[in-house]
Amino acid sequence: MKKFISIPGHTCPVSRTVEIVGDKWTSLILRDLLLQGPRRFQDFIESLVGISPNILSNRLKKLQEYEIIESQLYSQHPPRNDYRLTERGKDLGVIIGGMRDWGNKHTKS
Repeated sequence: MKKFISIPGHTCPVSRTVEIVGDKWTSLILRDLLLQGPRRFQDFIESLVGISPNILSNRLKKLQEYEIIESQLYSQHPPRNDYRLTERGKDLGVIIGGMRDWGNKHTKS
């Protein structure tokens, strides 16, 4: 694992973190992995109502590049992966948990 993720042009740590995990779909992917453990692509499609396969694929690739998640091949034909959090990804649990707590306190469905 790389020690630091380089985010050029962002001197603020909050800005750098938002650049990595600040969009809706990335946060929800992380939520699913934190709550349910390893997930398959189809699991995300089913749980993330409204996400397109292209957007999901893009977010998963980006999270892998940042070493927040890793994939493991579970089928050769056709090739299929499941996705799991790395230690770096697990460290984001406090952020996602904080968002959940804030939402419980200040929002309703």
